[in-house]
Amino acid sequence: MQYTFIVNPNSRSGKGQEEWSVIEEILKEHQTDYQVFFTSRRNHAIKIVRSLMEEEPGELTLIVLGGDGTLNEVINGITDFSRVTLGYIPIGSSNDFARGMHLTKNYRKALHSILNPSSYVNLNVGVAHFQGKERRFIVSSGIGYDAGICHQVLVSKLKVFFNKFHLGKLSYPAVGIERLLKLTPKAMTLSMDGGDVIPFPHTYFIAAFNTQYEGGGFKFCPDADPTDGLLDIIVVAGIPKWKALLLLPVALFGKHAGFNGIYLYRCHRADIVSVAALPVHTDGEPVFLKRQLCFALEPENLRFIIS
Repeated sequence: MQYTFIVNPNSRSGKGQEEWSVIEEILKEHQTDYQVFFTSRRNHAIKIVRSLMEEEPGELTLIVLGGDGTLNEVINGITDFSRVTLGYIPIGSSNDFARGMHLTKNYRKALHSILNPSSYVNLNVGVAHFQGKERRFIVSSGIGYDAGICHQVLVSKLKVFFNKFHLGKLSYPAVGIERLLKLTPKAMTLSMDGGDVIPFPHTYFIAAFNTQYEGGGFKFCPDADPTDGLLDIIVVAGIPKWKALLLLPVALFGKHAGFNGIYLYRCHRADIVSVAALPVHTDGEPVFLKRQLCFALEPENLRFIIS
């Protein structure tokens, strides 16, 4: 079997390159058949994987070394889920997918499990549809406040600063507090599985979750299960900013459910309309401002190696 590694060498301020150097020595020591591709720019992994799908017949075992963003790009590059087995060695800032899947943070242990797999799961893959386009997600996708944080983190120097101390996930709450203070909640509507339209005036955000966490460890949808064939939806609306601010640390432990202004649902499809164009993200990757979008699941699952 040949393993194809997709490596983001710049993950966590260059940590990806360091860990790949060690991993490659282990692969050579065990005479493992492998090939490696390095990403060098945004959306590069999408192009790499699409080319692999076109040029190499048969099944592919793709191993991602990077963060949630690199994983998202790889997912979006796959053109036939039935041909792919996916493995993941997390080395990003937030690592929300790894957290939700209870994957090891030790890259040596992760590599051992990938090369000697004992357990697989069939993962649901989410997809956000907007203006005739689509973008897959494996963790979450949202519109409004949470997406605004993702957009800001990408241009903020805070993430680079925190990454130097291996604390990159702290950039999300730091930016989150600033964004919350400046935010003006907007009216949105939500319709699930073709049902009634539910209005939410003064909405902070609406997001669909495949796994439990977002933003470096916020457990926004504590019951989300990426194998159950359903999306978990969270709506935060109709509460004052001081209360939203107090609920942020509570959400780290998934204890925000049940508070007024927090709405949790489960569905196959969710349609959202906002009164104003707002930021959208898929797994933390920014999408230009949108007013309407739909969250759903791909009809096929993706085979994933548990590590």
